[in-house]
Amino acid sequence: MIRVLLVDDQHLIRAGLRMLCDAQPDIEVVGEADSGREAIPLAGRLLPDVVVMDLRMPGVDGITATSRILAERPATRVLVLTTFGDDDHLYPALTAGACGFLLKDAPPTELLDGIRRAAVGDSPFSPEVLRRLVQRAVHARPGSPPALPGLTARERDVLNLVAEGLSNTEIADQLHIGVTTVKTHITSLMTKTDSPNRVRLALFARGV
Repeated sequence: MIRVLLVDDQHLIRAGLRMLCDAQPDIEVVGEADSGREAIPLAGRLLPDVVVMDLRMPGVDGITATSRILAERPATRVLVLTTFGDDDHLYPALTAGACGFLLKDAPPTELLDGIRRAAVGDSPFSPEVLRRLVQRAVHARPGSPPALPGLTARERDVLNLVAEGLSNTEIADQLHIGVTTVKTHITSLMTKTDSPNRVRLALFARGV
């Protein structure tokens, strides 16, 4: 079971997230907090695997709470879930140690997938956020994709679309294959390129 702590100052959001998580056989909501101040000691007491963290909250915000939670227990995975996807929120959250960044308009399947990926050490990002991270890195360090003779033609297709920041569903639709097949290709690509997560894979494809 993946132990999850929900942190959001809006009760309705927390209730919706709890209902979504409670319907999953492998996810257990072990607690809720309505502020960063409440979340910090709660994370230390409940020892969640994943903290789903809002950013804008009164008092102690999500960025400060993320930093303090990880200072006390670095193994905790903090997954940001926010309405605000701009750079002023994204980069401070990543600097504080958040492992991923999802937007609240993401479909439920994307959030659940993000929790599962965070729990196993991956870094889930909303497609538009991933695109911006890649574009910024490419702008800073332009390069060319390295030659990888071991890739299949389909893997090269998937790699190019990952570099553009497309989600698994968008890749599947564009290539007319199943989402499960896309995931299989991405797992293979991460192994072949020694990329620990999707962000690194996208940067690899851009030669960064």
